[in-house]
Amino acid sequence: MTYSELVTAIQTYTENNFPATTLADSTVVTSTTQINRLITQAEQRIYNSVQFPSIRRNVTGVMAYNNKYLNCPTDFLSTYSLATIDPTTGAYTFLLNKDVNFLREAYPTPTDLGAPKYYALFGPQSGDEAELTFIIGPTPDASYSVELHYYYYPESITTAITTWLGDNFDTVLLYGSLVEAYTYMKGEQDLIVLYDTKYKEALALAKRLGDGLERSDAYRSGQYREAPLPQNTGIR
Repeated sequence: MTYSELVTAIQTYTENNFPATTLADSTVVTSTTQINRLITQAEQRIYNSVQFPSIRRNVTGVMAYNNKYLNCPTDFLSTYSLATIDPTTGAYTFLLNKDVNFLREAYPTPTDLGAPKYYALFGPQSGDEAELTFIIGPTPDASYSVELHYYYYPESITTAITTWLGDNFDTVLLYGSLVEAYTYMKGEQDLIVLYDTKYKEALALAKRLGDGLERSDAYRSGQYREAPLPQNTGIR
C-alpha cells in the first residue's frame, strides 16, 4: 500500500475528506496535515509495539583516543549492541551495557585508559540537547573503530511514499490510522471499538511476524504444527 492508497482508504472508510480547518488564531490546518498526523501517530504506535527488522539500523564510527564520550546518531532511540572492531583481524568485541553510576565508580577519573569494555547512555550532547551521547569505560587508550546497532523510527510513509510496513503489513497501518482518525473525528463509540479491535487483531499478526517468525527458523525452533482434527472412526 502506497501513501496515496492509504490516504484514499482512510477517506473512504471514514467517509471524510478532512477539509481544511481554521483555528481560533486563524491558523489553517490543511487536509494533508491532518491526515499525515493521523498516519504518523499510527506508525509510532506500531513501531513501539513490534520490533520489526526494518526498524534496526547499524552504523560504524570511531571512538577517539582519550575521549570517554561517543555521540549517538541523530535518529537514535535505543541500543541493540555496540562493539569495537579489531583493525587487523576484523574481530568484534561487544561492550556490556551498564549504568552511568557503575562507570563513574569503576573508572572515577578520565585518565583511566584502556580497551573499552562498558558503555552507558549518558544523556544529551553538550552541543545539542536534543541528541544523546554514550559514556565509555574505561576511556579509550587508542582510536577504535566501532559498530552500533540501534532502534530508530524509519521514514514515514507520508514522505517516503512507500515503506516496508506499507508493502508488507498494510492492514496494521490502515487500521491503526483509522483508530487515530475516528478518535480525531470524535466518531461513534461502536466504530472506534470496531476499528480498535481490527487494529489489535492485525497487530497480533504483525507481532507474530516481527517478534516471532523473523527471530527463529525451523532448524533451531522447529516448525509450528496444528493439532490434527479428530478422525471419524464411524463409531457413534
